[in-house]
Amino acid sequence: FVTTLEDAHTAIAAYDLQDKKVRDVQLPGLGSAFGFRGGPAARQTFYAFTSFKDAGAIYRYDIPTGQSEPWKTPVVPFDAAALETTQVFFPSKDGTKVPMFLTAKKGLAHDGMRPTLLTAYGFGGVSLTPAFNPTMIAWIERGGIYGVVNVRGGGEYGEAWHTAAMRTHRQVGLDDSIAAGDWLIANHYTAPRHLGIFGSSGGGMLVGAVMMQRPELFGAAVPLVGVHDLLRFQLFGQGAGWQGDLGSPADPTEFRALQAISPLHNVRAGTRYPATLLVTSDHDVRVAPLHSYKLAAALQAAQAGPAPVLLRVHTASGHGGSAALSQRIDQQTELLAFFAHTLGLPLN
Repeated sequence: FVTTLEDAHTAIAAYDLQDKKVRDVQLPGLGSAFGFRGGPAARQTFYAFTSFKDAGAIYRYDIPTGQSEPWKTPVVPFDAAALETTQVFFPSKDGTKVPMFLTAKKGLAHDGMRPTLLTAYGFGGVSLTPAFNPTMIAWIERGGIYGVVNVRGGGEYGEAWHTAAMRTHRQVGLDDSIAAGDWLIANHYTAPRHLGIFGSSGGGMLVGAVMMQRPELFGAAVPLVGVHDLLRFQLFGQGAGWQGDLGSPADPTEFRALQAISPLHNVRAGTRYPATLLVTSDHDVRVAPLHSYKLAAALQAAQAGPAPVLLRVHTASGHGGSAALSQRIDQQTELLAFFAHTLGLPLN
C-alpha cells in the first residue's frame, strides 16, 4: 500500500509484489489516512481515517475485494452527515492554482453573508491536511463556514511548493492567503465584515502580515502566538533556527524582504484595522510573547476605526496552548466568542 499526498489529502494505492498496481483504495472522503500494516499472507488490514467532519474512525479493509467497512467509530455529539467538505482551486496573484478546503452545512446558501473563518500556515514545508477540529464543528453547526488554505510555503505539493515562499519570496504565501479571501467574496460565500482569519505560530505571523497589507478584507483577525517582529526574531526564543526558512536580517537583501512583510514594521497610523485579538502565552519558549506585546501596542496606537485591538495573555500555558483540558476549552471558547461577536454569527 503506497500512501501519497494528492491535492493536500491522502491517496492510497494497492500494489502486488510484482509492482503491478491492483487498485486505488476508496477512502471514505477527502481526509487523512494511515495504517495498512500486515504480513504478506494477510487478507485484511486496518487503517485510521479522519477529516474535517470525521472524528477519526478505524476501518477494516478486505484485501482481495478492496472493500472498506467501519470497525471502531467514536461516538460524537453532532450530525456529521449534515456537513460537507468541498475542495476548490483559486488563482493566486501570479496565476498559480491554490487549493482550499471549505466545510459547512449541506445546502448552505451562497448569499454573501455567511460568517467565515480562514486559516493557513505556509511555513517550514508543513502540510495542512484534513483533520478533525471540534472547535470548528461548533462554528459550522451554527451556520458558519470553515476554510483551510494550502498556501505556498507548506509542503502540500512537495519541496517546490515549500521553496516558492521561502526567504525573499515570503510574499508569495501572503498573496495566496489574500487571494483566498478575495475568491470567497467574489463567489458570494461571505463579505469582508463577515470574514475572519486566524493562524498559529507561523500561521500567526502570516495573519499579522496579511492584515497589514489588506486590512479592509477582514472583519476580524486572530494571530495566535505569532512571530511579528521580523527584524529581530532571531534574537528571541527559538528564532535563530528559523532563518533558513525566513531569511536572515543580517543579509541586506533578505533584510529588505523581511522589512516589507514584517507585521510590526508595517503598522500604519490612521488605518482602520479589523477587530483584532492577539493571543500569546506567558510560558511560550518557542515564540517569545514580546512579539504579540509589541504588535498589540503598535496596533492600539495606530487604530483609526472603531474595532477593538485586544491582547490576551494565557497564563501557565505554552506555545501549543494549555496542557489542561479545561483551560484549552476556555481558550477555544474565547476564540469562537470573539469571532461570533465580530463577524455576526448567532449563538442562540
